[in-house]
Parts: sequence; structure tokens; C-alpha cells
Amino acid sequence: MEDQLTFEQYLEQKKISLAKFKEAEPNKYEELANDFEQMNHKSFTNQYLFLINPMRRKYNIEQDSGIIEKN
Repeated sequence: MEDQLTFEQYLEQKKISLAKFKEAEPNKYEELANDFEQMNHKSFTNQYLFLINPMRRKYNIEQDSGIIEKN
């Protein structure tokens, strides 16, 4: 049986900064976290794919760690 991910682990796996997302859009964070709790992470990805990619660009975890630097 597959281990169930937490929403925080899911965001990290998708390279989305939890801190930046939660601070910038707390209501959207809570809404998605509640939805995530109600379904399998694969179903969540299928249902919210149109949101995940823009969130990854907007709240990229690699920008937090300084891996990506803009000149």
C-alpha cells in the first residue's frame, strides 16, 4: 500500500514553497489543503494540474534555497 503524503510533503515534491504560498494566498492554501485531505494525491494532481504548474512558477522552492539566481 502506498504511503499517504501530507499536503506539505506534496508541495515540496512538486517544488512549491510552502512558506511563500501560505503567506501569499492563505485562503487558497487552506482550500487546497482541505481538498488534498479528501482525496488521493494522484487524484488531486489530476484535478488541480491547471493550478499546480502556475503555483510552481510563482512559489518555486528552488528560489527559496538560492539555487536559481536571476542576473
